[in-house]
Amino acid sequence: MDNTLNVTYITFGGHVEVQKYRYLYFVIMFTAYILIISSNFTIVGIIMINKSLHEPMYIFIAALLINSVVFSTTIYPKLLIDFLSEKQIISYPACLFQWFIYYSLGCSEFFLLSVMAYDRYVSICNPLQYPTIMRKTTANILLIVAWILPACQVSVAMLLSAKEKICHFILKGINCNSTVQNLHCVRSGVVNIYGLFVFVSAICLPVLFILFTYSRILVISYRCRGVRRKAAQTCLPHLLVLINFLCLTMYDVLLARLEQDFPIIIRFIMALQLVIYQPLLNPIIYGLKMKEIYKHLKRLFCKMV
Repeated sequence: MDNTLNVTYITFGGHVEVQKYRYLYFVIMFTAYILIISSNFTIVGIIMINKSLHEPMYIFIAALLINSVVFSTTIYPKLLIDFLSEKQIISYPACLFQWFIYYSLGCSEFFLLSVMAYDRYVSICNPLQYPTIMRKTTANILLIVAWILPACQVSVAMLLSAKEKICHFILKGINCNSTVQNLHCVRSGVVNIYGLFVFVSAICLPVLFILFTYSRILVISYRCRGVRRKAAQTCLPHLLVLINFLCLTMYDVLLARLEQDFPIIIRFIMALQLVIYQPLLNPIIYGLKMKEIYKHLKRLFCKMV
């Protein structure tokens, strides 16, 4: 069976015009990819070089930014190659691999955000116990779990999908996401049930945990004026990143079920958010809103100028 998929890119006007403007698209996407790599790794480099930033909170931020770069790398190289190719195609195994990396890192982002919320909760609500609870060993273990656990969960879903027979060979979009299920001849009940389990355990539970920790932080901040400024400076960037990524995730979950009902303009905007806005938002938020990172970032640019 031929398992090569034809990739269809939808532009703002709703027409497939990859060939006509492919060099323009290539330049725009290549520039965006360079900006994503440079901006994210600039913040990561600042955190690694400055010993004053070798604290769990900043280590988790660096991990989140590395996630953004790898997340983009699963999309951009294939996208750039397609813009320079006469035909946009991808094999089904390669599509599943991209799907696996895409969702592993997506679920990992929620785990990392929940770990960061726990770190802020301990720091603000139990400051005296913070050095004991959030040791380097504990931070390293949490980081490993945040990457390994989602990969194990998503790998099972990938293996289940690999066994399904495909009858449709046109993939709409810029990457292999939840719409892969639309390629199957018959929707598998096992895949749907396990997908629901992963959705609850990897997204819903971390989000509920984050909301619980920040509600506790809000209560403590309301009672004690001394911690309000610290809570606002360190928690607000995490909440902004969470809200943005949660909106993108909800769209992705609904896409496989309501794909035909989504207007072209919404799909185009969400595609831009996926490839440009989301990967660039994290370094901008953490670079400008985190006081210590901003201080070192400003010093770096002053030296360069």
